[in-house]
Amino acid sequence: MMPAAPDPGLLAQADALVRQGDLPGGAGVLEQALSGGGGAPAHWLQLAGLRRAMRQPRRALDAVQQALALAPLDFLALVLRASLLEQMGDDHCGQAWDEALAQRPSGDLGATLTPVVTAGEKVRDAWLRQREDMMRNAIRAQETAADGDTLWRMNRFRDNILHKTKVFHSEPTHFHYPGLVEREFHPREHFPWLSDLEAATDAIREEMRATMASERSELLPYIQYQDHEALAQWRPLNRNRDWTAIHLLRQGQAVAQNAVQCPVTMELLGRLPQPDIAGASPNAMFSLLAPNTAIPPHVGVNNARLVCHLPLVVPDGCWFRVGAETRFWREGEAFVFDDTIEHEAMNPSDRLRVVLIFDVWHPSLTELEQSAVSAVIATEVVDAPRRSDL
Repeated sequence: MMPAAPDPGLLAQADALVRQGDLPGGAGVLEQALSGGGGAPAHWLQLAGLRRAMRQPRRALDAVQQALALAPLDFLALVLRASLLEQMGDDHCGQAWDEALAQRPSGDLGATLTPVVTAGEKVRDAWLRQREDMMRNAIRAQETAADGDTLWRMNRFRDNILHKTKVFHSEPTHFHYPGLVEREFHPREHFPWLSDLEAATDAIREEMRATMASERSELLPYIQYQDHEALAQWRPLNRNRDWTAIHLLRQGQAVAQNAVQCPVTMELLGRLPQPDIAGASPNAMFSLLAPNTAIPPHVGVNNARLVCHLPLVVPDGCWFRVGAETRFWREGEAFVFDDTIEHEAMNPSDRLRVVLIFDVWHPSLTELEQSAVSAVIATEVVDAPRRSDL
């Protein structure tokens, strides 16, 4: 049976008493109106406000709990609950503020609520620091014994619990091979050839500059697809020359006029574990990001391969985010990442940023699986979008 709706006459009487300044009388009548278990969250919040004004925090909290039973994610109710627990000196007030702030709406909160929420943020932050200290102390021995990769997982485990990082997953637009390790930036030890690549940075940079200066080179928009295709994530950069590429290998074929000017780069690429997929890969290019240009959050096509960046020309402040981790490009420092995890980039400077980009097999795949992935994707590429990173 549904709870009876509050008597409108009693609600009106309660409002009249409050307007007259009789808070105890108004609260009593309002409680009588809500005694049947009915009422909207706003009624219970009104009662909570009256009880709080009367310096009855416990009774106010009881009313807030009734409001939250009806609307568990109501921001105002959560804020009132957190502030009441803080007022009462309850040890759970930090957690309550964390739960409330997780539901904070966008936009201006107004002159009354803003200082309350700002103060609540300080309580929440102190609670999070205390939790983090407790967690660090609890696993100090394990952290001391852990290798770099294990330590990263331990730290991310803690940060996910504390909501310092969000959990991201591989979400390719087209090809998802199950069971592969999901990691924003993959550990260097899985790619022993990175040191050779980095050692050749100066030579690769000179070849890049020579290629850019050549009349034979072709500078193409990095993203190119038909407007009618069912893709939206790259739309601001589709055929946009703010993000361009000089291709060395494109969808499995060498781009002769560019590749011939980059013998060192091509020789190095030939020694790397790039996917060999008919009509799709390997791919390698010099990626040029114009000054004051952002690459919006997006995901790649195929999680069976990863992407490597070798930064060649990097003005100050250029950053790259994959999932929950943000890095600043540094010239000559390569890294491998999973582009099927949401990522974005920014060149906030007034100079061009240039990075060598190429694909490599995901190290979790066996040779048999690589062969199967190649065979399957090769049957599909005729319908794939015209992009640079299949």
